[in-house]
Amino acid sequence: MVQQFPNSTALLIYAQENKLYQDLVLQLRKDFVLANVGLDFPDTISPMDLKTVVHEKVYYLIMEKFAEYLNVLYIIDVPEKAIKAIKTNDVVEISREVSFEILKREWQKVWFRNKYRS
Repeated sequence: MVQQFPNSTALLIYAQENKLYQDLVLQLRKDFVLANVGLDFPDTISPMDLKTVVHEKVYYLIMEKFAEYLNVLYIIDVPEKAIKAIKTNDVVEISREVSFEILKREWQKVWFRNKYRS
């Protein structure tokens, strides 16, 4: 089954060690495009920079474009239960937790595709 991660950094490092990081980057870009939300970063982005870019984008969407934020969550298929479980009122912390949930869901897609590729 898909491994559990304590934070975004651990997830991204694990993806890199398993040579699936680039697939994760491509999946993330694809789903943001499907949601009509621009997420601009190079293909060679480092894991820490990717984490920062996603966090900043989620923060911006929550603060400025809430409908697009909800659309991103829907397109990526982040579990509603995970979002409701966030126990803070600070928007920066909320956006950090939501970013982690987005990365976990994208990782799950990449991991399953890789594991069950025919």
